[in-house]
Amino acid sequence: MNGAPSFLAKHGVKLAFSLVLAGTFVWLLHAGALPVLPPREAFAEVEWGIVVLYVLGWSLVHFVRAWRWTFLLEPIERVPMRKLLGASFVGFAAIALLPVRTGEAVRPLMIRSGPRLRGWVAMGTIAAERIIDGLVLCLMLLAGLWLSKPLSPLPDRIGDLPISPAVVPRASYAALALFAVAFVVMGVFYAYRDFARRATRTVVGAVSPRLATWLSDRVEHVADGLRFLPQLRYSAPFIATTAFYWLLNSACTELVARGTGFPNFTYAEACVTTGVVALGILVPNAPGFFGAYQFSFYAALAVFYPPADVVGPGAACVLIVYSCQLLITIVGGMIGAALARTDARSVLRTAAENLPEAATQE
Repeated sequence: MNGAPSFLAKHGVKLAFSLVLAGTFVWLLHAGALPVLPPREAFAEVEWGIVVLYVLGWSLVHFVRAWRWTFLLEPIERVPMRKLLGASFVGFAAIALLPVRTGEAVRPLMIRSGPRLRGWVAMGTIAAERIIDGLVLCLMLLAGLWLSKPLSPLPDRIGDLPISPAVVPRASYAALALFAVAFVVMGVFYAYRDFARRATRTVVGAVSPRLATWLSDRVEHVADGLRFLPQLRYSAPFIATTAFYWLLNSACTELVARGTGFPNFTYAEACVTTGVVALGILVPNAPGFFGAYQFSFYAALAVFYPPADVVGPGAACVLIVYSCQLLITIVGGMIGAALARTDARSVLRTAAENLPEAATQE
């Protein structure tokens, strides 16, 4: 009797890949003596009142991250705030919990409505969001490096790993170049979207007219998601809100670092740390960003602090920040499910099992 493929059969490769990634980072952390669970003495200098303030501050960061989407959606269709926040919060939880960032498509699926705001149109807005996020983030990160005082010379190791923190500025410049090029490509794609659609239909049509029609329609829909670009009343406030979002995120990082054993932690160092962590978890990785998050945080701290501080109070800081952000994201997903009047678990399960089918059937 032939039944539907099991969850493992459909997603075994993604799960295996995410587990390999998690295992690799656990090995790296262990090999580098970078603790995932720090010893009790690492918490000796923690000011728990500041941790509470961090939770409140990062909850505001989470809200701003969700709310700013309205500037990208407004030129296409006005979305009620309840629906916007519901889709965003559930989507953020899906990105964090599902393997290899397969949760990225949850927001488009939840926000789509009618012929104007299709899922692929919403995906275009999210692609733009990611590119502008990356560009603003890299500029903030590099400004933080220029305004701060890294160790000189930089050590040749992160913990016990033979990897120098010097990789941080090099990777930052490379990421800035990548996102700058992506931003230019996005603008050119929108300006010449009709040409892109016709070229897709012509080139692919020589092989498969049906596939050419499907792809050219998706090109057009994704381009529709970029309508905000030439309209300053939408693009300017979105960029400004994005800058505020990342700067507020950095202020929260500075606050919690000062409350976990780094009393002289500066705002510039916080901008670098926030930027390095955000870039570190940007690529597909394990559920919860586990491993990549911790390693990136340790790498950023190693730019400014000696190894004893990195694996001492730094370990407590890493665990507290990671745990608080993950908890806020999960609770936010539950709140989002309530706002969207749906069950968060069913949304995540449907996303994990049916995203490819939902995308192709639109």
